[in-house]
Amino acid sequence: MQITLKTVSIRELADGYSDKGIDGVTGYGGKLDIRPPYQREFVYRDEKRDRVIETVLKGFPLNVMYWAKADYSSVPTDASRNVPEFEVLDGQQRTISICQYIKGLFSVGRMFFHNQPRDIQEKILNYELTIYVCEGEESEKLDWFRIINIAGEPLTPQELRNAAYRGPWVLDAKRYFSRQGYGAYEDALKYTRANTRRQEVLETAIKWAKEEGQTIEDYMGARQDKDNAADLWQAWCNVISWVKRIFPDYHGDMKAVDWGRLYRLYHTESWDAAALSAEIKKLRADPDVTNKAGIYEYVLSRDPRHLHLRDFDLAVKRAVYDQQGGKCAWRKCAKPGHVFAFEEMHADHITPWSRGGSTLPSNCQLLCADCNRRKSDV
Repeated sequence: MQITLKTVSIRELADGYSDKGIDGVTGYGGKLDIRPPYQREFVYRDEKRDRVIETVLKGFPLNVMYWAKADYSSVPTDASRNVPEFEVLDGQQRTISICQYIKGLFSVGRMFFHNQPRDIQEKILNYELTIYVCEGEESEKLDWFRIINIAGEPLTPQELRNAAYRGPWVLDAKRYFSRQGYGAYEDALKYTRANTRRQEVLETAIKWAKEEGQTIEDYMGARQDKDNAADLWQAWCNVISWVKRIFPDYHGDMKAVDWGRLYRLYHTESWDAAALSAEIKKLRADPDVTNKAGIYEYVLSRDPRHLHLRDFDLAVKRAVYDQQGGKCAWRKCAKPGHVFAFEEMHADHITPWSRGGSTLPSNCQLLCADCNRRKSDV
């Protein structure tokens, strides 16, 4: 791999800066692809963005940036398109911060760029950035990309996968799953905890779409050179449509549910949405149900473990233990009359929760570990 040193002024960098959202971000007179396929969205918070501009204003040196000679051989392009000569390998956040400031998109210290005195404007525009440009094989550039991104804003696992499996499929997948306001964005906010700006929605979509036992890497590798990600988008839509159909009443805790897994397990069965809604409403009001997000899997599986049912307080357990004289309360106990240590006993609902029994002291009994297991198996 060949690496050369280059200096670029902010005037040159911001020349022709254009942010077209899903259609890309360019600068340096159209010769720089600021957001190539493997790069994340702009993730700097205001204070970090402001620090970049303050560094420039004070004339302090910014960290070195890294560009790569662009290679679009694997990505179909329109012959009329002006293909950039370079792509940002490291420094996208600083580059966009600088260009947005020059274009008047934010102020620092209540001063926009156009409000600065002429001499300060010239000082900013003449500020020189230090850039290393690498040229070599795709694998070499990606290895370097991983290394130089260890510091700063750490890459998420999916951002690294996008780098490793870059190509037309990743480009198209990002149109659906990696842009605010497009494709999966609104539903991702409601039905996942994924960060919409860090490729986590794309990661979630692949997890939902991949086959059992298949890795995300296997899924992406098999599709890397495909022209589009329509199959992934369809898989996402299938899951979301199913969720909305059988659970029409939205609740915030639905973000915490692995809907892709539930879809694989239960989407072929018939469900009464109205009956499910009525039961969910009742369960949400039940103080014994401590895991509200687990309600959805419970009504499909009937496994109460998903509800994390409230346990009896320690004080209640000790009081019942004393009342029972340390003996197991189950009539079928293999050790009748035996006095167990408190630590050997398990609190049990006399009337099971599934039959309307609540976690009240009057509904508590203590069983030995063996009887508690056997009673649960009945």
